[in-house]
Amino acid sequence: MASREKFEVSVHTSPGPTSGTFSHLWLSLIGSQGETPPTRVNEGECHLLPGSTCPVLVQTDSSLGRLVLVRLRLEVQTGFPNLDWHCSHVEVRRQHERPGSRPEDAETQVFHCDRWLQTGDGDMELRSGKLCLLMDETEDKLKQQRHEQLTHRQKLIRWCVFVDGAPHCVDMNTLSELGPNLSFSRTSQQLNVHYLKGFTGRVQAWTSFSELEAMFVHSGHNNDIAKKVRGHWKDDWYFGQQCVNGSNPLLLRQIRLLPPHLSVTPDMLRPFLPEGSSLERELQTGHIYLLDYEVLDGVPANVVNGRQTFVSAPLCLLHLNQQQQLVPIAIQLQQTPGPETPVFLPSDPGCDWLLAKIWVRSADFQYHQLISHYLRTHMMAELFCVATLRQLPDVHPLHQLLMPHVRPSLQINLQARTLLLAADGLFDKMVGCGLKAIPVVLSRASKGIRYRSLCVPEDLSDRGVDKLPQSYYAQDALRVWRALHRFVVSWVDLYYHADSDAQRDPELQHWLDDINTHGFTRSAGFPRVFNSKAEVSTYVTMIIYTCSAQHAAVNFSQLDFALWTPNCPPAMMRPPPQVPLCHYKEAVFRDDAHRRLLEEVQAELEMISEDISERNSHLELPYPYLCPRLIDNSVNI
Repeated sequence: MASREKFEVSVHTSPGPTSGTFSHLWLSLIGSQGETPPTRVNEGECHLLPGSTCPVLVQTDSSLGRLVLVRLRLEVQTGFPNLDWHCSHVEVRRQHERPGSRPEDAETQVFHCDRWLQTGDGDMELRSGKLCLLMDETEDKLKQQRHEQLTHRQKLIRWCVFVDGAPHCVDMNTLSELGPNLSFSRTSQQLNVHYLKGFTGRVQAWTSFSELEAMFVHSGHNNDIAKKVRGHWKDDWYFGQQCVNGSNPLLLRQIRLLPPHLSVTPDMLRPFLPEGSSLERELQTGHIYLLDYEVLDGVPANVVNGRQTFVSAPLCLLHLNQQQQLVPIAIQLQQTPGPETPVFLPSDPGCDWLLAKIWVRSADFQYHQLISHYLRTHMMAELFCVATLRQLPDVHPLHQLLMPHVRPSLQINLQARTLLLAADGLFDKMVGCGLKAIPVVLSRASKGIRYRSLCVPEDLSDRGVDKLPQSYYAQDALRVWRALHRFVVSWVDLYYHADSDAQRDPELQHWLDDINTHGFTRSAGFPRVFNSKAEVSTYVTMIIYTCSAQHAAVNFSQLDFALWTPNCPPAMMRPPPQVPLCHYKEAVFRDDAHRRLLEEVQAELEMISEDISERNSHLELPYPYLCPRLIDNSVNI
């Protein structure tokens, strides 16, 4: 005689004030040997209210075998609003109805959900148990559930080309297409731009620095960093400091040979080098650095308020002097040398040299906004997010590790494409690189991305900035990278016990292939397959760092350095000078092992943050955004 089974099910609605719904909820239990017909959950006095628990009794005439899934389906109630429902989890207490069974023999399983359900979703299946790889699945129905989830997602989440030659994005155009589980409501404190909003409609040119100062008195009076920028933006040593610790610390590079298209000679630069030294000696000792904005060469400039703007592609040579200051020593405003492309030097009249530096800062604004910020963090995060959703099921340990870092990119980037980077958007109305320039710049810059440039230790070493004095970005970035890498290595070790486990994980390899297919060329140095746990750990660290700490470093400091507009001009309304001027930019941690790893990395990141705060408190010109903001949300799990 088949044994009867009784299941006491508790359905938990999340506590958020909008988590409840009027809709009917149907529930089925799925076991290794069968499943139950759908049962209505919210009947009678039971309602799906925020924070509520709805009990339901499910009985069977025969054994279901091992209980593996709970299936939920939301159905709109006629005459009531069709509201989404946020499910926290489902608990199932199993009582065998056989001779000798006792209440204490009951088994309780928890099926975590923590997501929104909509009536249009159809069936949603919840799993019980731990995260695992496909090779560790023991039930055919669970293997099938992984496959079906990915098949369903791949139909909903498709790739799209935003710019030819750049990483692909999700094929969606509205927030409603994202759905509630991939969108969010902002809860962070917004920047105070009250005094800037009224200037968005200004069409006339600024007539004097006095006008800019009048605006700054209101917009920058509570921003200590902006005040420092306003006080030192003309100083050569501060120009160099911004290349190292400013909002765009990703371009500066040490050089041993001069670029062939930079029209400088040793005699021109000798007055700005140490007495008795030479340009050749300073190059060989590693004291010469370069900012090269070649990616902006020849891009079509925007028309702002009916006036043509101008974009330059400067080369700026900098020297690490005997005072351990990085200072500019030569600026060429275009890539092609010639009589109409003069080289500006610190010995030029003050206004000439200052204007040359302003042109470099304007080029840096374009580079920072489109490349360092949008391409290298936002577009990268979306690339990784789409591939993760399409190729790694929810139960895969890397899905849970990565999604809290990459998920916000879908909504943010979708809004950027439809608002900031679209017709009548901010770039169209105000920035030198407008709608015609954006695809050119993004395509060119994408061709220059290399795997090493996204891995902090290699990038800093390759660019020769890891040993620069007072290079606080480099110091902080290395500490955060190393902390994250130790955390990721420990996480990977929990699931991949040998290199062969990584090699034999088809979901992992398909994920990497999807990223490469829609993101990078073979010449970019990205791994094509994972052959070891170490390769997986470095790659995952790169993703987490890029989407959290790196984004924080180039994002949160924008207003600090740009409030004083001459320091970061978004558009230049006159052409670059052609003769010398003297003549004229959620994982779920339930296991003890998970929590222990999380606590360790959080404690280390907190210590790093405290160390940086303490260091910055003693600096003459503090850069506080580089500490708590650099690691803000680094482990947002």
